[in-house]
Amino acid sequence: MKKFMALILTLALFMSLTACGNSDETEPVDAPVSTGSDLNYVQDKGTLVVGITDFEPMDYRDANGEWIGFDADMARAFAESLGVAVEFVEIEWDNKIMELNGKTIDCVWNGMTLSSEVTSAMECSNAYCNNAQVVVVPSSIADQYQDVDSLVELTFAVEAGSAGEEQAEANSLYYTPVKAQSDALMEVAAGTSDAAIIDSLMAAAMVGEGTGYADLTYTIGLNSEEYGVGFRKGSDLAAALNDFFASSYADGSLMECAETYGVQAAIVAQ
Repeated sequence: MKKFMALILTLALFMSLTACGNSDETEPVDAPVSTGSDLNYVQDKGTLVVGITDFEPMDYRDANGEWIGFDADMARAFAESLGVAVEFVEIEWDNKIMELNGKTIDCVWNGMTLSSEVTSAMECSNAYCNNAQVVVVPSSIADQYQDVDSLVELTFAVEAGSAGEEQAEANSLYYTPVKAQSDALMEVAAGTSDAAIIDSLMAAAMVGEGTGYADLTYTIGLNSEEYGVGFRKGSDLAAALNDFFASSYADGSLMECAETYGVQAAIVAQ
């Protein structure tokens, strides 16, 4: 019996030491905590990295492949005011918070709705633009879909993680998430989805007569909302951008930029 008990104690000691050794090897290492302000961080590295998607008239490429649009131009001007260069990174919209917190981007500036999810996870600028989520359908059937009740028979394409997806869920609509709002329009044009829910500013720029989607139109609005720019939680860049918005509104450069892209009617006074 004594030999048996001694064997048990020896095994127990060995297992305890082994467990302690494994714990040391697998214990997660805390992520480094950045010190100082986000403003200093951006100025030290010399670039403001802006997370965007292809979203006319806010962020889209010109014939030379350069990013332009109301948001892109204002982001470029803001970076210049900070004394840094701007860099645009196309992101998957559903991953915007992860990209921001992982410091692969410094802000999300892409016609972003100030939803409760966004404002709780990011330090956001003041609202700068009004918007709504609207339903886009082929022009030939638009007269059949003029109220929310009529939408239940349709299949929708919506951008994953977007305000459009929120509205599809809120109205119990059947939908397929896609990478970007531009992809949602392509789905409707191709006939693989009956309809899309996208931002009204994008719909005004991209569907209807004289656009690349002349056979599509938008019908009803599902909500009203505002755009803001998102930074890491606690970032002092949000306050710096609010000051920039206010001065740009006062000197007329913000409205001049808005008129270039046809969004002047949606601008929020600063």
